[in-house]
Amino acid sequence: MKDLLRHRTSLKEEIEILLNNQVKMEAEASAKYLAMASWCDRNGYLKSSAYFLRQADEEREHMMKIFNYILTVGGTAISPEVPAVKQEYPTFRSVFETALQSEISVTQSINRIVTASRKEEDYATEAFLDWFVKEQVEEEDNARRTLELFDVIGEEGTGRYFIDKEIGKLNGGDA
Repeated sequence: MKDLLRHRTSLKEEIEILLNNQVKMEAEASAKYLAMASWCDRNGYLKSSAYFLRQADEEREHMMKIFNYILTVGGTAISPEVPAVKQEYPTFRSVFETALQSEISVTQSINRIVTASRKEEDYATEAFLDWFVKEQVEEEDNARRTLELFDVIGEEGTGRYFIDKEIGKLNGGDA
């Protein structure tokens, strides 16, 4: 039956699997950002909490873009199971270090799918992923900028308050 279904799409099974894995990775990223938002809120970093809530929404949008692409090209999109995510962090800075590492992992995963798409001569998927390649440049830049605030402002005294305030301005936030 699976072979019969495969005749209804030009999407190669290997690419479909990679795309479904990316759907799961984006869902996990969204869940991680929700946990980070909750941690920041519990610890009094309300602007950072709002920042991570926006990030969680964005990751869910990315997940849905890929999910819908798989459906559009006749593949089988799989609703992802999301494992439990880390809820606690040792420091304010560690939350942002984890976020940057997560974005780097997503970038590497997108790049692997682009490479596989080229190898399989799946130019439609490669063209679709071009938006994600560009988006990840922005995502990593934002994550690095948050960490730079810790270095520039410093965490002593009221430093964390001002870091939180500046993070609130990133990625469509107010102030």
